[in-house]
Amino acid sequence: MDTACERRAKWWHAAGDALVCDLCPQACRIAPGHTGRCGVRANHGGTLIALVYGHPATMQVDPIEKKPFYHFLPGTRTLSLGTLGCNLSCKFCQNYSLSSGRPAAAELAARRIMPEELVTEARRQNCQSIALTYNEPTIWAEYGLDIATAARAHGLKTLSVTNGYIQPGAATEFYQSIDAANVDLKAFDDDFYQRLCGARLQPVLDTLKLLRKLGVWLEVTNLIIPAENDQPSQLAALAKWVCTELGPETPLHFSAFFPTWKLTNRPITPRATLEMARKLALTAGLRHVHLGNLHLAE
Repeated sequence: MDTACERRAKWWHAAGDALVCDLCPQACRIAPGHTGRCGVRANHGGTLIALVYGHPATMQVDPIEKKPFYHFLPGTRTLSLGTLGCNLSCKFCQNYSLSSGRPAAAELAARRIMPEELVTEARRQNCQSIALTYNEPTIWAEYGLDIATAARAHGLKTLSVTNGYIQPGAATEFYQSIDAANVDLKAFDDDFYQRLCGARLQPVLDTLKLLRKLGVWLEVTNLIIPAENDQPSQLAALAKWVCTELGPETPLHFSAFFPTWKLTNRPITPRATLEMARKLALTAGLRHVHLGNLHLAE
């Protein structure tokens, strides 16, 4: 039952004294008094609690192209918010202060910002959408779902900027209320996902195909890291898969990496690598290929 500081989570089942989270493929088995890998879904007395419901850790107005969305409401502003935690452990995370953060008790006892309040703020700021971003929206999907419902009631769109690591059942329910998603396809290589992200590739590919089937507006981003996922053969295979499985009109964004978090032994992605990736993607048949973080690669 919800209290002033607790919100019952969705997508879980009991397994003895433990609770198994059915939200993402990590399938965490959570002992009483503990949280799952994401750090924000907790077993409180045999009930799974969504700890960060109503508790944005950061919020600001962005141009929608910053997400990046280049073909959905271009030229508009979006109210962007994120919480804490993540269900992946990417060594190159550019928002690691959020993804590795954990909510303190004092923060959870503080005043919440409810979905209706976010809609009011978005309208006040002349935003046409609300973006669930900065950290992984999947792990606060209950909050995101209620935000999307409130936004839709007032004619606003909801965007998800996501790693795509979510179970199909949860994704089907969540994304029926989400208007657009930008999925970070980190590499077209399962070993990369295991070594650098603590995850697997196939669930992300499954999510991408599911979102296309659900009719969610879809854009894909690939961060190119030198000596990790910048091989021409891998980039060509990624682009071919996007074109074949998602369609040639699917926008694909290649972004430059810069050293951060636990991966500081790799250089900034050269501009030439990004341009090579774009050429390969166009050759594969994609029609909308964009380059990001170019100022870092000069």
